[in-house]
Amino acid sequence: MSDFLQHECGIALLRLKKPLQHYIDKYGTAFYGLNKMYLLMEKQHNRGQDGAGLANIKLDVEPGHRYISRVRSVDSRPIQDIFQRVMTRFEGLSSEQLHDAAALQRDFAFTGEVFLAHLRYGTFGKNEVENCHPFLRQNNWRTRNLVVAGNFNMTNTDELFAKLVALGQHPKEMADTVTVLERIGHFLDEENQRLYDTFKEQGLEKWEISPRIGEALDLEHVLTRAANSLDGGYVMCGMVGHGDAFVMRDPNGIRPAFWYEDDEVVVVASERPVIQTAFNVPTDAVTELAPGHALIVKRNGESSCVRVRPEAPRTACSFERIYFSRGNDRDIYEERKELGRLIVPKVMEAVEHDLDHTVTSFIPNTAEVSFYGLIKGLEDYLNQSKIARILGLGDGADADEVRSILTERPRIEKIAIKDAKLRTFITEDKSRDDLVAHVYDITYGTVEPGVDNLVVIDDSIVRGTTLKRSILRILDRLEPKRIVVVSSAPQIRYPDCYGIDMAKLGDFIAFQAAVALIRERGLDHILDETYARCKAQIALPKEENTNQVKAIYAPFTEAEISDKVSELLTPEGMKAEVKIIFQPLANLHKACPSHTGDWYFSGDFPTPGGHKVVNRAFVYYMEGRSERAY
Repeated sequence: MSDFLQHECGIALLRLKKPLQHYIDKYGTAFYGLNKMYLLMEKQHNRGQDGAGLANIKLDVEPGHRYISRVRSVDSRPIQDIFQRVMTRFEGLSSEQLHDAAALQRDFAFTGEVFLAHLRYGTFGKNEVENCHPFLRQNNWRTRNLVVAGNFNMTNTDELFAKLVALGQHPKEMADTVTVLERIGHFLDEENQRLYDTFKEQGLEKWEISPRIGEALDLEHVLTRAANSLDGGYVMCGMVGHGDAFVMRDPNGIRPAFWYEDDEVVVVASERPVIQTAFNVPTDAVTELAPGHALIVKRNGESSCVRVRPEAPRTACSFERIYFSRGNDRDIYEERKELGRLIVPKVMEAVEHDLDHTVTSFIPNTAEVSFYGLIKGLEDYLNQSKIARILGLGDGADADEVRSILTERPRIEKIAIKDAKLRTFITEDKSRDDLVAHVYDITYGTVEPGVDNLVVIDDSIVRGTTLKRSILRILDRLEPKRIVVVSSAPQIRYPDCYGIDMAKLGDFIAFQAAVALIRERGLDHILDETYARCKAQIALPKEENTNQVKAIYAPFTEAEISDKVSELLTPEGMKAEVKIIFQPLANLHKACPSHTGDWYFSGDFPTPGGHKVVNRAFVYYMEGRSERAY
């Protein structure tokens, strides 16, 4: 993707079902769990590079010994920093000591059976270690300790905060991470108290009650109560101090989660191929966690998937398929190719069906797979043309003529080269875009000046900053007649409030184009009327909000907005004509039929909080407030 775009985070949970000595005896190392966690985190580093965290719980520890360990980092290489800090604890140990499971678990941290890790992309807040998951809620009762990490954004944090205050709590800040931790923690406390009272009435001694609570703890009940007011996209993972663990997914399936179990492990991650690679298992062995369900792994190692939220329409995030998830997933790879293939008719129209004078390439690196699909589609188009032309030659066709037709191919070149990898750091938004220039270089001599069209495909166009400031200027050095930038995704028109850093309407080039058309055509009253409706809506409960911002786009066709985007993103002094085309929304659903979440394109938000967020975002835009709307 040419735009810098931060997004939802990555999670990994691992439960070792056998005693530590089993892994030492079978695999020759006490660090089987740590090694697997390192792989699970590294293979998901695409999901978060601003920080990372790792926590571990030991199951059988005598009082007076630490049984929860946690380390977090915002180092420039946070995963490596975390594991370096963990592994230095074991330096100097002999081979005999490293094979003594009992001693290792007694004396060293991160030798427990339950692991939880998180990779952070900061969509909100400063990039400080205090913002990194996992978060810890401590208590002297093991079954009241709670460790939580997640990939989530809540649209109704203010409501959840108010509910905690009404319960008598005094939360230290109004952040969705703290709010979720305390909400789950509150119902965990109530479950502990319920069980304590029950066992007390049965005449058990206090010292006998604690382990009985651990055995009887009903996490399904806790999670059902905690989740009933959540509005957002989420995958929440947690560990209770005595060893129970859980992963809970939102009822719309917005955020992804996959899991695998055998006789040695239960493992959960944000992406399927991560588990396949780390544990060398086939695709079909990895299961998607069903929306609205929780995977619960009890202290004894038994696992179950239970429903904790009522059924809702599945609206899994389509951006996962377009861009965020790694492309080595079997289904995602095919879907991205299909996105490239389906946009061929619009590409042919943009180059006036002149493939002989069209060079095709992609913007590195994530658009490469959709580029393969685009080329396959162009080859199919060309083959149909070849068949018609060969048939037109008749029975007396000359062999050289046939050969000439058969040897025609789409012209493919690697035009753009990502010369340096600049990673966005957390700073004020107006400075972030300054990082995007001079990231790309070009391959000279690949285009016939003044004659050839140059087609480059990108996976999506959000703000268009890099296109205008860098890519288009660089491509223009090749002197093509026309530059066609192809977005394999539709026009991004609305903010996301479920984890992606697309929070401000004014940032989106499609929104800028619609506003520009409104002003050009003297339709300013649409802006004023929409502002008044949005202002009235956000004063209502979220359940009564509907998306009023659709009115901004209603007067214009998709083509009109695309043409205006092309105009707005064309740098001054360009020699080539610039044309930007977008994937039709219907094609997106053809390519990704099981991931229908398209609210950033369509404005059809899957939860009531989403409608309130988009209305608030427009109010902020009209009032000149550069703030996130959630």
